[in-house]
Amino acid sequence: MDPFSQLILLISVVSFCTFQWLFHSVSPWVSSRISPGFLKLTHKQKIEWNSRTVSTLHALLVGLFCLYILFFDEAVNQDPVWGDPTLVKINVSITTGYLISDLLLIFYYWRAIGDKFFVIHHLAALYAYYFVLGQGMLPYFANFRLLAEFSTPCVNQRWFFEVLGYPKVSKPNMANGVLMAAVFFLVRIAVMPVYYSRMFSVYGTEAFYRVTLGGRSAWIFSSICLDIMNVMWMHKIARGCYKVLRSSRRPKPEIQENGKTD
Repeated sequence: MDPFSQLILLISVVSFCTFQWLFHSVSPWVSSRISPGFLKLTHKQKIEWNSRTVSTLHALLVGLFCLYILFFDEAVNQDPVWGDPTLVKINVSITTGYLISDLLLIFYYWRAIGDKFFVIHHLAALYAYYFVLGQGMLPYFANFRLLAEFSTPCVNQRWFFEVLGYPKVSKPNMANGVLMAAVFFLVRIAVMPVYYSRMFSVYGTEAFYRVTLGGRSAWIFSSICLDIMNVMWMHKIARGCYKVLRSSRRPKPEIQENGKTD
């Protein structure tokens, strides 16, 4: 194993250990001090709280790293299929450590946070990342997909508000809902033309055919399936956001002296 591959393996292991430490130690300690409502949660709710806290931290870390690569890594942007994947491998190795850590927690705390969809999602992502980490192919497209992580913090925040008892029409909840819809659209829907135009630009080229059949299948098939789900989720989020905004504008009925409402 070459020195850089050893470094990537080390980063994945450190990432795994760090996210386990954040889940078991940091999140409970910090949450109990900045949010009094955390102490009132049930055991299962605390497990999911810590899981979502770690998820948010991971999303912000790899999301910002992803943006840096997208704007400043010329090698990857010039050759999206076989460009120098050094920075992308580092970012993907961080995510790999997180995914393995989260899978372990999902299985161990199945009754609290078990979800077949997340298991399938994590395993599919790890399979796709194998081609990046093991063979260095498709770095641009692997990194581009990590942009979607920017929608995760708002999704988690919605759950935090819900479990803390915030009404759906409260200002913090509504602000987060609108931001969630906007960010989800920007990083998962609006970027589709850019992603698929780059995919189309390399289709049929020599670089494209150098990618193994397994790599091409994982790349194209998973991209299409993921974006179908993104469109479905966007529709659901937009409808939910619209309903909450519409209900918040309805005038509240006035209570008369006899106790009846107008």
